[in-house]
Amino acid sequence: MTYSTSKDVRTRQATRSTVASLTKNDLQSRNFLQPQGFRFQVARAPKVTFFGNSVNIPGMTLRTTTQTTPGLKDIDLPGEIIDFEDLTLRFLVDENLQNYQEIQNWIRGLGFPESLQEIYDLQNEDVGTTLRTNNQSPMNLYSDGTLTILDAMQHENFKVKFQDLFPYSLSTIQFDATLADTEYFTAEVSFKYLNYNIVKGSGFV
Repeated sequence: MTYSTSKDVRTRQATRSTVASLTKNDLQSRNFLQPQGFRFQVARAPKVTFFGNSVNIPGMTLRTTTQTTPGLKDIDLPGEIIDFEDLTLRFLVDENLQNYQEIQNWIRGLGFPESLQEIYDLQNEDVGTTLRTNNQSPMNLYSDGTLTILDAMQHENFKVKFQDLFPYSLSTIQFDATLADTEYFTAEVSFKYLNYNIVKGSGFV
């Protein structure tokens, strides 16, 4: 009969702990994220999102504060405010400018450059769907959005959920009669938002 020493027991425990740590920290998938595998939806702008061909997961920056120490190097400390970068969507412009005007009317309603009637129209517009989960948001001014990321098998991998989006910038459409080849217009819209979260998807197409 072989007896284990306390050293042997500690060695086996350390080995199991190392294996468990490696399994926990190991990547679940060896595939790489593909830039083409996505769907993006903004509840208030379905015509825009149908023709969307480029979108980003915005970066973020945590503000920091500094603790001074007499005679020594100042110490950087994490602050309490996170700054989110803009969400930018590029989309193909349809021939009738319907999707371009969808965003333009939204921005005009928020800024009402001609009259208050523009914001009243925006608030009272029947969009036929629920725009947001935050009921404290002003009616129809903001909209939630979802960026669905697909895996290598084109299954729903995870979702980026944006809360209370609103557009603030829409790019120019530049006509040019000197172009020899047919080129289709694209436009870019930039959004501000309250927050976003990344959640696991359903795994279905």
